[in-house]
Amino acid sequence: MPSQTCADGGNSGVFFCRAHPYMRFTMARPQHKTFDKVKSVAENRKARFDYHIEDTFEAGIALTGTEVKSLRFGEGSIAESYAEIKGGECWLVNANVPEFSHGNRFNHEPKRPRKLLLHEREISRLQGAVERKGMTLVPLSVYFNARGRAKVELALAKGKNAADKRQTIKDRDWQRDKARIMRDNG
Repeated sequence: MPSQTCADGGNSGVFFCRAHPYMRFTMARPQHKTFDKVKSVAENRKARFDYHIEDTFEAGIALTGTEVKSLRFGEGSIAESYAEIKGGECWLVNANVPEFSHGNRFNHEPKRPRKLLLHEREISRLQGAVERKGMTLVPLSVYFNARGRAKVELALAKGKNAADKRQTIKDRDWQRDKARIMRDNG
């Protein structure tokens, strides 16, 4: 067995192995601001038009085997779906993952509520924003990350009114016209 040495030379009880000095400072993995989307399965394009996006979260999703296979084939829709918090857990409601074509009697129900995997502090933060500020939890996309895990990009959003939607259309049209003018005139 390799010898152990006290890190601070005293009585703190913090030991590290001389054979593995890199194990001395173990820290948590840093959180990324942008999510590593390797394969996008479904997007909710209308969400950015209908809502002001305040904050985004990456949540894992609890799926059965045939649901994962169906998503890997690129099938699935989150156009009419939303998330809600019940009993201290976050659920994705009304997301459509069609039955797997080669599934048997163990195939899944297409529109069942699916549990979203978030930390407790994230859930309490989301619940507070939904209850106090009248915000909505909207899924923006479903994708597979670099490790092959299915993830949901969840947004904390506030609904737009008709005037905001008209302004969004005006801005989008102006950006398109501006790009066309710059392209034509140099």
